[in-house]
Amino acid sequence: MSDVKEQYFLRMQRNKEKKSMEKMEESNQCKRKLRVCVATCNRADYSKLAPIMSGIKSHPEDFELEVVVLGSHLIDDYGNTFRMIEQDDFDIGSKLHTIVRGEDEAAMVESVGLALVKLPDVIQRLKPDILVVHGDRFDALALATAAALMNIRILHLEGGEVSGTIDDSIRHAISKLAHYHACCTRMAEQHLIAMCEDHSRILLAGCPSYDKLLLPHHREDYMDIIKSWLGDKVQEGDYIVALQHPVTTDIQHSIKIYGLMLDALISFNKKTLILFPNIDAGSKEMVRVMRRKGIEQHPNFRAVKHIPFEQFIQLVSHAGCMIGNSSCGVREAGAFGTPVINLGTRQTGRETGENVLHVRDADTHNKIYHALELQFGKRYPCSKIYGDGNAVPRILKFLRSIDLDEPLQKTFCFPPVKDPISQDIDHILETQSALAVDLGGTNLRVAIVCMRGTIVKKYSQPNPKTFEARMELILKMCNDAMRDAVGLNCRILGVGVSTGGRVNPQDGVVLHSTKLIQEWSSVDLRTPISDALHLPVWVDNDGNCAALAERKFGHGKGVENFVTVITGTGIGGGIIHHNELVHGSTFCAAELGHIMVSLEGPECMCGSRGCIEAYASGMALQREAKKLHDEDLLKVEGMDMKLSEPITAAHLINAAKMGNSKADAVLTKAATALGVGIINILHIVNPSQVILSGVLASCYQAPVQHVISQRALFSVQNIKVVTSDLEEPALLGAASMVLDYATRRIY
Repeated sequence: MSDVKEQYFLRMQRNKEKKSMEKMEESNQCKRKLRVCVATCNRADYSKLAPIMSGIKSHPEDFELEVVVLGSHLIDDYGNTFRMIEQDDFDIGSKLHTIVRGEDEAAMVESVGLALVKLPDVIQRLKPDILVVHGDRFDALALATAAALMNIRILHLEGGEVSGTIDDSIRHAISKLAHYHACCTRMAEQHLIAMCEDHSRILLAGCPSYDKLLLPHHREDYMDIIKSWLGDKVQEGDYIVALQHPVTTDIQHSIKIYGLMLDALISFNKKTLILFPNIDAGSKEMVRVMRRKGIEQHPNFRAVKHIPFEQFIQLVSHAGCMIGNSSCGVREAGAFGTPVINLGTRQTGRETGENVLHVRDADTHNKIYHALELQFGKRYPCSKIYGDGNAVPRILKFLRSIDLDEPLQKTFCFPPVKDPISQDIDHILETQSALAVDLGGTNLRVAIVCMRGTIVKKYSQPNPKTFEARMELILKMCNDAMRDAVGLNCRILGVGVSTGGRVNPQDGVVLHSTKLIQEWSSVDLRTPISDALHLPVWVDNDGNCAALAERKFGHGKGVENFVTVITGTGIGGGIIHHNELVHGSTFCAAELGHIMVSLEGPECMCGSRGCIEAYASGMALQREAKKLHDEDLLKVEGMDMKLSEPITAAHLINAAKMGNSKADAVLTKAATALGVGIINILHIVNPSQVILSGVLASCYQAPVQHVISQRALFSVQNIKVVTSDLEEPALLGAASMVLDYATRRIY
């Protein structure tokens, strides 16, 4: 009986083991290989991707490798470097011609667009599980964008680094699209975490190129390599490697630096291996500079489009110095202790070893030459900032750990934000407001103006006579208003400035001032106010501001075409045409006070004669009032005038109202001049309404309307002249610039 039981249990054990083996085989069959697509765009990124591609290819049991080649790899001028990929025994699955030639900003944008047009077909055909993208090139941005939109997981290499050019923006954009990250340094890892990337999906791998660099780099044939590129007479450590690329955010300056570098290298008189720049905007101009200086024919120079990476690192390793702005100088050269001169801002922010001498402001030949004298021939300790030679095994292990059953949608790890205590409703109920500044000939005024046009609080001080004192007072009054705004529960959106004179509103600069405001020409108002208050600033002249005030808060609301005429100390105004303010080509439109209505009229403050302002402004009326007073023709019976009281336009108006025929004749002539000037405006601009603003508006409204009805063309005789209801048009207009632009959604 015991034998039967023993046989039974043995049979059961064998069946269990058999089922277990079948399950393992079934599991192995179910675990499919990870299909990895590696896309390479240029010679530089291939040096980082090639070690990973070799690692993937050497593990066929875990991975299927697909290679896509695009960008400058396929351009003859840049060495047709796709051939070295084929020489490395990689099968290229797709070659995409994506570069639009031109080597300028537009060509870069068009190249991204062309790549986005071509990539979907390739991705659909290859169906990769994951796309490996390197770095910060515009081609890589197209790759990441296409993959993300087609729900392909992305592994981004070398994210989190900082280099100080447009490359930063592209690199960080790719990082936000990528699902996984393999970064090179601890600082880059911290940057990615600060960018809210999931820490569990970030691998601190090191730079894959260091896996080759940190192999024993003193190859026995290194002198053969050096001589093959630089000639038989050159010695180890007695030559320079130069590689300078354009900076796309400051092309002209980078071209200037390139020329200065070439001049310094010619003067330094050492054998130099110079590589052509990359395909970024500006590279064509740099090549022209090289050819103008005869570099390709110069006996000390060897200019080349491409060098295989293994040979290039030997040349860098044994060079007396490397110069330019290539990332190779601040990254790979450190592995050999090769002295490096980094020119300009392209690598600003990169972590570097002590072998790098920065010449960020490389603005003279002598400065670069002196740097060559300091660096050439030195040796520095080898640096391992960017890797320890084990990046590829780490990346392969990381790829194996990717769970394709995980949700594709990436999540961001935002830092905790402390909830405000008892502030929610206050913030919601804050009144959106503007800070308005009015620079008049007499007073300097600042106001807090809310969205409905209510002046919440107003400040006024005499306008100082000097530029320094005036700017100091503006900033002080604005700061006082900002402090008060908090207590008044007003959220200041920006600052609007109304000032006399001709203004360039695009740059926020007063070009020419009126004589009433001294030391006020060629003044940048926007920059100092914006820097001090950390707010956007808008600037325009007082006439235009009055028109803007009417458009938002006054008679011009909902009117497509109208003209505002300010009648005060001077005559000014603004024109609204198709709901937009007219500035003119030199910001001189709507200088309505200087429309000439007489060839031989009184002299105007502008230097001409017969302007409206010379007849109808407050200053013109004051001038005529003084003349009458001096002739004892101003005062009439019942008119109250003190002997010590200065004569003003108000006295002339009062005298006219009380029956003074001389005063009335002056006002009639002034109103006629103003009316004729406005008729000229009606005939040119044909607005549907004229709004008179300022202290003299009520005095002029009826006579101007009468002049129009008598003298204008029939088609414009019925256009209404109305007086403004706004008490503070300059302040309200300054505020409207802020309230319109800071809150609108379509620009």
